[in-house]
Amino acid sequence: MSEAPRRRKAPAKPKRRPAAGKRGARAADTLPHFTSSDPFDPNAVEVLTPEQERYFTASQWLLMWWKLSNHRLAVISGAFLLLMYFSVIISEFVAPYNLHTRNTDFIYAPPQDVHLFHDGKFIGPFVYGTDYLLKMDNLERVYTPSPEKVYPLRFFCLGDQYKFWGEIEGSFHFVCPTEDGTLFLLGTDRLGRDIFSRIVYGTRISLTVGLIGITISFLLGVVIGGLAGYYGGWVDSIVQRIIEIIRSFPALPLWMALSAALPVNWDPILIYFGITIILGLMDWTGLARAVRSKLLALREEDYATAAMLMGARPGRIIFRHLVPNFLSHLIVSATLAVPSMILGETALSFLGLGMRPPITSWGVLLNEAQDMNAVALYPWLLYTMSPIVLVVLAFNFLGDGLRDAADPYK
Repeated sequence: MSEAPRRRKAPAKPKRRPAAGKRGARAADTLPHFTSSDPFDPNAVEVLTPEQERYFTASQWLLMWWKLSNHRLAVISGAFLLLMYFSVIISEFVAPYNLHTRNTDFIYAPPQDVHLFHDGKFIGPFVYGTDYLLKMDNLERVYTPSPEKVYPLRFFCLGDQYKFWGEIEGSFHFVCPTEDGTLFLLGTDRLGRDIFSRIVYGTRISLTVGLIGITISFLLGVVIGGLAGYYGGWVDSIVQRIIEIIRSFPALPLWMALSAALPVNWDPILIYFGITIILGLMDWTGLARAVRSKLLALREEDYATAAMLMGARPGRIIFRHLVPNFLSHLIVSATLAVPSMILGETALSFLGLGMRPPITSWGVLLNEAQDMNAVALYPWLLYTMSPIVLVVLAFNFLGDGLRDAADPYK
């Protein structure tokens, strides 16, 4: 018998490469699934880290503080302003001399540098005395340091007599010269008065003028702008026309006219309050417009309508519900408005229409240093400009930081 014929094997079909989607699906099937085998709990919540929980539960003011603390320039400016305002409280302690102390032997004396070493030896903070010479060709007073006269500084000591805030007798100072020496950190003026001490005393007037003025301006702007924005209609029209009339006058000539209207025979304290009231009355218009625009938008919100339907009075709705919603914006506006108050007082006093002696402010000091012949010979008289520049810059930097921190979109 012949063998049965063998069956040929069909040629193997080429394997098809799986499509990209199928290959990805198979690869995904081999990966472990991160699923929990625990039964479903509808009350379960996502577990937050302590940092996340602290962030999500923080208040608006705390969030603003965190943002502000990351703005280094604003933090440094705020610390500087706090230091300046703290010095206002203790000006008598900080100033080495009394405000009215005259050193007649040291008229137009230059600043004295503080040294630590004398002849290669450490002896602590001290200043060198000076030798005096009068040039007869131009009547210039020339003072040259004398290495033989070494005057160590005294700290937490008793020195010039003063009245603390004009009421309490005292003589305590943080730093004093020796009993037979001098300490003129920024030189002296035409009457031999220490310029540094006068700047310290002038800080009390100039900085408080800004605070009192912005308080008046803040109250007027919030109240008048709030009424215009909440009621609208003819109330808004009257307020807007008043604002346009006030803003149409040039600021400086208007300040000068109102300051000149103050009686010359008034007490210096009355002149001080008169200047602050004038500055406050002239600077509320910009804030009023900002408050009006905010209230026009917020008064249509549901919570404002609900408060109105529940019988809340307009004053309560404005100041309890609407104004707090943009309080951060008001704080920034107030911070940026304080420098304009300080510059306004400085300009008026410099022109002789603001503060007058015996009151001492930064503007009064600049007014006393406007003799260009004296400034050409004794340039340290212009040191009175330095605190004005530093404080205005610090307020602007702090305002920029507060504006960034209060921005809800950042």
